[in-house]
Amino acid sequence: MSYPRSLGRPADDRWPELAVVGGGASAVCLLDALAEAEGPTGGIKIFETSSHLWRGRPFRPDLDTVRVNIPPDGMSVRFGDSGLFQNWLSLRDRDGGPLHRDPFCGIRFVPRGMFGDYLVQSARAVLARLIEQGWRVEVIRESVRSATPDGGGLRLETGRGRRFHADHVVLCVGRGKPTDTYGLSGAPGFVAEPYPLATTLAEVDPDGEIAVIGSGLTGVDVVLGLAGRGHRGKIRMLSRSGVLPMVRQRQIGYRLEHFTPEHFRAIAARGERITLSEVIAVMRAEFADAGEDLEATIDDVLRGEREEPVARLRRHVAEVDSANVGLRILQRVVPAAGPDVWPLLPEHEKNALLREHYRALMSVCCPMPPASAAKLLELVDADRLEIVSGMRDAKPADEGGFTLSTADTTYRADFVFNAVNVPADKIPVKAEPLITSIVDSGLGERHPRGGLHVDRASSRLTVEGTGDGRIHALGDLASGTLFFTFGLPSLVDRARDIAADLTELTTKDGVVLSRDAWKSPIPWGEAA
Repeated sequence: MSYPRSLGRPADDRWPELAVVGGGASAVCLLDALAEAEGPTGGIKIFETSSHLWRGRPFRPDLDTVRVNIPPDGMSVRFGDSGLFQNWLSLRDRDGGPLHRDPFCGIRFVPRGMFGDYLVQSARAVLARLIEQGWRVEVIRESVRSATPDGGGLRLETGRGRRFHADHVVLCVGRGKPTDTYGLSGAPGFVAEPYPLATTLAEVDPDGEIAVIGSGLTGVDVVLGLAGRGHRGKIRMLSRSGVLPMVRQRQIGYRLEHFTPEHFRAIAARGERITLSEVIAVMRAEFADAGEDLEATIDDVLRGEREEPVARLRRHVAEVDSANVGLRILQRVVPAAGPDVWPLLPEHEKNALLREHYRALMSVCCPMPPASAAKLLELVDADRLEIVSGMRDAKPADEGGFTLSTADTTYRADFVFNAVNVPADKIPVKAEPLITSIVDSGLGERHPRGGLHVDRASSRLTVEGTGDGRIHALGDLASGTLFFTFGLPSLVDRARDIAADLTELTTKDGVVLSRDAWKSPIPWGEAA
């Protein structure tokens, strides 16, 4: 069963039209924020071509080993309701089945496909709410190729050549695919896109030697997927840095007092800036209240860039139950307050942080579950997995397979999995024509660090610092201006900002419309 083309009140030219380009997790967060805002209603058109509507690339059905890495209280699609996903899990638990509780820390890290189920059900529920409020909703299974000015609004053209009018557009185009760093595409045995692992791993000889390029969470997924399928051949994770994600520690009750989003939002509201040294001073006050040593914790994080990978992994697994809360504070404040700190910093300090410590920052804010880390160590100790740093090159071998090299060693592989993390600043290939049209029309401006310039408070696209509110960006398209644009908590925060701005814009335009109920049976089904 597929979605009906349009649901809600009949078309009315007085209604403001909102176009949402993309139908993944960020779109679900945005739609929920709009329903919560309960502002003036209008028409919503959602453009998405994927067969996995609402799930996006990350949350399609896949192997059970492909897990989320955030506790349930950080996986709600609704701002201010941290129990929403947990409540959904509780209802699901009544049907039995595994709880997916990590034995080392007690946190539930559910399969990403299961979280995708939650997204689908959340989308169905929020669309019903929007229609009840008076919105007119349409899901259009086409891509948007261009957006150009059309009077006070925008004209959208799809890949099929159809044209639509919109007063406002929110870009929810998601992330692109991994970069083929070494130009291996087309070579037999090279897997450019590892997901879904249920499909790509099925093609692998269980006795073959495997090279996984990349040591981030995607690389960990590939290794765990191979191990879960009983792979017998040697597996190597190779990367330039060899930096694995940090290991999430057992949760403890701790409340931030100084380094909070509210503190930095107040600075932004006053129109002030802040330096990195001033940020560290606030962090030092937080650590002092907790009785922790900030310098020692920062050194622990930064030495990961020079520490032998397996030794670091072994140490972090041993510290899951550590009584020290320093690392836990960092793992909380970096993703929670980082997006609010980032726009306040001088540009030269932002560039320096990205240049010198990007991997360390990602390791802190994107830790892996302890059970995943323990499994990696088990494979290392059984001589089934090797973690290699200093990778320099990879190329097809004349006799078949591949050779991968560091400064002093060459390795052979039968299969190569491209697990390079998708850069947050990379515009998806399918979205590039749309972004080009927006920039060429003077509606947006590319950011030198990637993506597009946006206003921090509203996520409006800006040109020379000014945005008229016709286009907003949610997710990685805003990564040049913002930071941590890809995690669900960040999507929820920014979706709330966008919904508030759209409500304000629509109200200012004087478009306040009736919410007379218009009800119809809703055959919500996954789109084919």
